Amino acid sequence: MGITSFNFLCFFAILLFLYYVLPGRMQWGLLLVCSVAYYLLSGNGILIVYPVVSVTVCYAGIRLLSASSGQEDKQDSIQGGGQDGRRRRMILIMTILVNIGILVVLKYVNFGIYTIDGIARLLGSSDELIKSVDFLIPLGMSFYTFSLLGYVVDVYYGIADPQTNYFKLMLYGMYFPVIISGPILKYREHGEQFFIPHQFDYRRVTRGLQRMLWGFFKKLVIAERLGMLVDTVYGGYADYPGAFIWVATVCYAFQLYTDFSGCMDIVLGMSESFGILLPENFQTPFFAGSIAEYWRRWHITLGVWMKEYVFYPVLRTKFFTNLNKSWKNKFGKKRGKQYATFAAMFVLWLTVGIWHGGDWKFVIGSGLLHWFYIVMEELLAPPCARLMEKWHIDAGGKAVRAVRVVRTFFLVCIGDLFFRAESVGDAFAMLRGAVTVWNPSVLWDGSLLQLGLDLIEAVIVIAALFVLYAVSIAQNKGSVRERIAGKALVIRWAIWYALLFAVILLGCYGPGYSAGEFIYQGF
Repeated sequence: MGITSFNFLCFFAILLFLYYVLPGRMQWGLLLVCSVAYYLLSGNGILIVYPVVSVTVCYAGIRLLSASSGQEDKQDSIQGGGQDGRRRRMILIMTILVNIGILVVLKYVNFGIYTIDGIARLLGSSDELIKSVDFLIPLGMSFYTFSLLGYVVDVYYGIADPQTNYFKLMLYGMYFPVIISGPILKYREHGEQFFIPHQFDYRRVTRGLQRMLWGFFKKLVIAERLGMLVDTVYGGYADYPGAFIWVATVCYAFQLYTDFSGCMDIVLGMSESFGILLPENFQTPFFAGSIAEYWRRWHITLGVWMKEYVFYPVLRTKFFTNLNKSWKNKFGKKRGKQYATFAAMFVLWLTVGIWHGGDWKFVIGSGLLHWFYIVMEELLAPPCARLMEKWHIDAGGKAVRAVRVVRTFFLVCIGDLFFRAESVGDAFAMLRGAVTVWNPSVLWDGSLLQLGLDLIEAVIVIAALFVLYAVSIAQNKGSVRERIAGKALVIRWAIWYALLFAVILLGCYGPGYSAGEFIYQGF
């Protein structure tokens, strides 16, 4: 049951009505029942066993950690010292291994099989080593696994209180809006609001519905249309070289953004209507002036999770501590620390790439390529600064900022090409076709109108992108909804009705058309 479908809207409307009719103490129970129902209605119902197993394992780990704390010195126990500390560390490791083990088996077994088989082929073996085994992957597996494991780690370190109610932990792990495509939650920051009573607040509910409407606009008016052009070129790139590939790749960057951020708008707006405020996942990422800044604006909760639970722990390991000392002696204090950080960042970005999927195109396009970008930015920053100073260029000027934004967007598009291509081989073939064929005339001779969008459809999507740009500019100055709310009654109702009718009249949906699943729904 896709969240852009009519059935889902009916489901949400009934839930919202019941949520505020029931006594406050029963609201979280209603959300749990509806979350389970949504999971059962959104595909193969038997797959619900996987999130239930993850919740159960994490609940057992949390209870065991809670029971074992306080028997010895608390700080010694947290740091892993003493018998109690060793027991707690083993509980944490086993909880992580079970959950990550399920994730690896269901999501990454084929990745390993294809990699081994590829190595065998390179060595001259003509036979497949292993036949691939396809597993059915439960909805939102990576999202609920990371949210739950982050909570267990926080309980281990004593920075989050243990949840003793199994069903409340189940709601936290399986909350149906979040399980679709995130965001990744932190229990210590967002968990308790699931369980406290929420009184009906007209302003809060309407603000939530307004944000949902903006998300539908992004998804149904922009992302679905851009997807038609992208699918045509990427599905037959040999017939569409040169400028076709560049146009399709730029369109895919905007498709991916409007699809994913549109989903987040729907999810966060829906939750806001329940009185539950979830963390933001996007902050106008295409205005970023560097790849590092881009990732502080794109998929924010994943970046924060990876930094706290992968990057910092890796830096604290004995191996990297010794590596840091060794390289400081060899390259100097500043440079040695920088090189050791780059090495730890390699692990971080490898993990980010693998998180996106069990395929090398994800490892490269969403992981290692961005690691390479950031390393080059760091290494080239000092000489570039010296050159700009020598040439009397204002490094903080608008022109330099614009160049950096365009450069960052171009680099992101290269990564997106790998992300969208069917394979790494196809990605390299598309890059070769993009740079070896010179056909700029297709930009104005009407050829682009043969890729799935006619003139009217193209005008609609271009106009919608201008609306998106204007809203993004306004978002950098503060809340757009707050600014609209400050307008006269006639103006604000005109704005929201215009957006509503844009979705109704221009959205891609209805009989004979099925809006595609959100791109990140499969992760």
